[in-house]
Amino acid sequence: METLVKAIAKFKGGVRVPHNKNTAEVESVIITPPEMVIIPLQQHIGGPCKPTIKAREIVSVGQVIGDSEAFVSAPIHASVSGKVKAIKPVQLSNGQMCDAIHIVNDGLDTKVEEHGPVPIDSKEDLLKAARNSGLVGIGGAGFPLHVKLAVKDETPIDTLVINGAECEPFITSDYRESLEYPERIIAGMQVVMKHLNIPHGVVGIESNKPKGLQILRDRLNELADLDPTIDVMEIPSLYPQGAEKMLVYATTGRKIPPGKLPSEVGCLIMNISTISRLQEYLETGVPLITKRITVDGNIATPKNVVVPIGTPISDVVKFCGGLIEEPSKVILGGPMMGISQYSMDLPITKQTNAITLISEAQGLPEESPCIRCGRCVTACPMSLLPVQIERCTRNNDVEGLKKLNVSACMECGCCSYVCPAGRRLVQSMKQAKLLEREAAK
Repeated sequence: METLVKAIAKFKGGVRVPHNKNTAEVESVIITPPEMVIIPLQQHIGGPCKPTIKAREIVSVGQVIGDSEAFVSAPIHASVSGKVKAIKPVQLSNGQMCDAIHIVNDGLDTKVEEHGPVPIDSKEDLLKAARNSGLVGIGGAGFPLHVKLAVKDETPIDTLVINGAECEPFITSDYRESLEYPERIIAGMQVVMKHLNIPHGVVGIESNKPKGLQILRDRLNELADLDPTIDVMEIPSLYPQGAEKMLVYATTGRKIPPGKLPSEVGCLIMNISTISRLQEYLETGVPLITKRITVDGNIATPKNVVVPIGTPISDVVKFCGGLIEEPSKVILGGPMMGISQYSMDLPITKQTNAITLISEAQGLPEESPCIRCGRCVTACPMSLLPVQIERCTRNNDVEGLKKLNVSACMECGCCSYVCPAGRRLVQSMKQAKLLEREAAK
């Protein structure tokens, strides 16, 4: 049976970025366990967790150490066993302050006893398992998985879309998931589709990853209980193809209206690593306590590394051979949408999918006056006018920003990437949306 199909539609705008997938064929390796992990209690959109343990308490791997009664939240688990040294505030990668649990690793890797396969017989079982797993959007905004799966009966979903685009330069952590765990990805899709009554599933992978496309296609065909309702789709290699509006358009031809969710057009979107890790939890009962991240750029040995959540960036860099030269930027994520860090003591969190180290030579160009070339307008996949938004932002013109629909910006960075004047347009977009929010208070 033919399961590889081509993209249905191509979105407007976007840019062709250098792929720099240097670690695409580098098999994932497990890091040397860190001496200490720092686990923030805010690693998702929604209500922050409160500690369920105290300082000086001994914890085991997989033990719940933070939780919340808020619906939009997810429990946090210990990624190593050892003694809680302290619970104190740390500054997160986005600049916010948050309590974090500091655990001194005892090296014993003592696990909680209740780990084991998790049976799923209903939608309620699936939602409970998704929450207990601690899973949130991997590499994205950190939306709790159980909330995403809690689709209301009056909102019919007919397509499960799995995001395997991974269109950012350097990052290959999702690609390695497709190569190393294809059966797990497919099995996870089958579970979600069965219990949410979703008749069709599609995995969208960019055309520059033919091996990932082929392996998933082959595994799907080899399964004894072959599911003809799942397709593997080759989508254009164009940034930001992995954004949900672009992905839904490519895989279904449907357009998500401004301000609406994919469910409005009958789609549920999950990251390819998220669906795989959900299936891993169902098979083993081990919650989200490690992340595979790509480490690339100004580093001696680029790698795909599996690290305990809470591992300091500096430990990961050291494991990869250290820096080649002093970096101009240390980015959690990719160079297009990642966030520059002020310290390598900050920890890896649930949302981290990469560490990209940029040298001085690879840094941003000097900013100069706008030449009104219009390239930012052509590149914007949301059909916005970045140059006009920048002007309204400088003038604190909130009414003008509303007319320009700045809230639709997804901060993909296409406008900044193509700007010959080196204008910091993404920063202007962020500031513009902040102005709007403050004016609405």
